[in-house]
Amino acid sequence: MHRTAIALAVVASIGSSVALSNVQAGDWLQFRGANGRGLAVGTGPLPGEIAPDKHVVWKTPLAPGHSSPVIAGNRIFLTAVRDGKLLTMGLDRASGNVLWEVEAPHETLEEIHRIGSHAQSSPATDGKFVVSFFGSSGLYCYDVSGRPLWNHRMGPFKNDFGAGSSPLIEGDVVILGQDHDTDSFLAAYDKATGRELWRTDRSEFPRNYSSPVIWSVGGRKQVVCAATLRIVGYDFDTGHELWTVRGISRFVSATPVVGDDGTLYVAGWANGGDVGGEKITFPPFAEFAAEFDKNKNGTFEEDELPDGPVKMRFSQVDRDKTGSITKLEYEYFQKLFSDGRNLVLAIRPGGSGDITETHVLWTYDRHVPFCASPLYTEGRLFTLKDGGILTCLDAKTGLPLKKARLAAAGDYYSSPVAGDGKLYLVTELGQLTVISNAGDWQELFTAEFGENVYATPAIVDGKIYLRTAGHLYCFGVDGK
Repeated sequence: MHRTAIALAVVASIGSSVALSNVQAGDWLQFRGANGRGLAVGTGPLPGEIAPDKHVVWKTPLAPGHSSPVIAGNRIFLTAVRDGKLLTMGLDRASGNVLWEVEAPHETLEEIHRIGSHAQSSPATDGKFVVSFFGSSGLYCYDVSGRPLWNHRMGPFKNDFGAGSSPLIEGDVVILGQDHDTDSFLAAYDKATGRELWRTDRSEFPRNYSSPVIWSVGGRKQVVCAATLRIVGYDFDTGHELWTVRGISRFVSATPVVGDDGTLYVAGWANGGDVGGEKITFPPFAEFAAEFDKNKNGTFEEDELPDGPVKMRFSQVDRDKTGSITKLEYEYFQKLFSDGRNLVLAIRPGGSGDITETHVLWTYDRHVPFCASPLYTEGRLFTLKDGGILTCLDAKTGLPLKKARLAAAGDYYSSPVAGDGKLYLVTELGQLTVISNAGDWQELFTAEFGENVYATPAIVDGKIYLRTAGHLYCFGVDGK
C-alpha cells in the first residue's frame, strides 16, 4: 500500500472549490446519514407516496453502483462503475445534473458477488472533503469540485464477494474498516493530508460488511465494529481495543446504530446461525479427511470435496487462497458455525474488557435481519428480515411490539430510513413500502420502481433521494 499526494485527472469539473456549508439546512454526510442512524435531517414534510410517477422533483440517469447517496449543501456525491471505470461523482442537488466525475485507477478488478458491484461502499463527506473507497483500488479523497487531494492504494482484497464497508469522516479523521478473508484492519487517516494516524490489525476476522459507527461514551469517542462472533469498541484516538461483546453471527452485514438513549443496537445474521434452528455442522477434520482427502496430502482440494457446506464455501474456508483447505482453516470455520448466533442485541455504554455478561441489556433471536441495518426511532427499534418480516421492538426491553410480513416480501439490501412519522423500505427488486412510525405500524403505501435497489435512501430538508439500478430520484411534497 502507498499514498500519493495528488493522483488522477478530473474528468469533468465545475472549476474552483465550492462553499457548501450555508446552502441548505441539512446534510447527509455518510451511509445512512448522521452516525449511520437513518433519520431525516433538516426540516420539511415528506411525501407519503413516492413512485416513478408520484412527487418526483427530478430523475437523473446514473451509471450502475450500489453505493448510497451522501449530501452536503448543494451537492450530492456517489460512486459508480461505467465500462470498467471506478467513478466518484458530484451532482447538483437542485437539478440532479452530474457536474463532475473522477476515475480511480485500478490494476485488477476484484471478484464480486453475483449481485454485487465494484462500487458498493458509500462515500463520506463533510462539505469540504469527499472520501470514496473502492476495494479494487483503495481510498481516495477529493475536494467538493472533484479535485484529487490524496489516496491510499489498496486491493484487490482476498474476498470474492468484494468490498462493502463504507468510510466515515469524524472531525478531522477518516475512519475505514475492512474485513476480508485475510489482512483485515481498522485504520484512521488525517482527512486533510491522508496521513495514516493509526492502524489496528483485525486479522482474526474474515469477511464482514458492517460499517463502523462512532459511539461517544463518557465524553470520549469510540469506533465500534460488529463482525464475526464479536462486537468490538476501539479508542478513537489510538485504535486500541477497549471492550468486546461475544456471541453474534459468524459474519455481520448490518451496520450498528446508536440510539438517542445512548444504547448501542447491533444485528447479525448468517445462514445456519438461527437460535433453535437447524445448525450447519462440520464433522471432525480427521473423520472428514479419512473419507475425502483422496491424495492423502493433509489438505482438501475443491475437487476432492462432496457437495455440501464445505464445498459451497470453498473460497471462504480457503482463507489464504492457496487452492487448498488446511486443517487450521477447516477447524476455524468449524468453530464459526458452532459458535455463531443470529441475534439482535442492545448494549449499554461503559465498561472495559469482555462485557458480554455485564453490559448486554437484552437479546432478541427471532427474524434477525441480514443486510438491512436496524433503525432506532423514538424508543423503538425496527428490524427488517429478508422475506419482508418487519419487527418493532421496545428498545428498553427488547420485547416485540408488532411483527408482521409486508406485502413486499422480497430480499432487502437497502436499509430502512425514517422521517416525518414514516419509514421508507425498499426491496432488491424495487418494491417500495411506506409504513407509519409507530409501535403498531401500518402499511401506508406501496410502489413498484421496476429496477433493482441496493442503495439506502437519503432524507434531507423534506426531500427523499433514492438510487435505483439506473437512476437517482429526488422526491418532494408536490414534486418541488
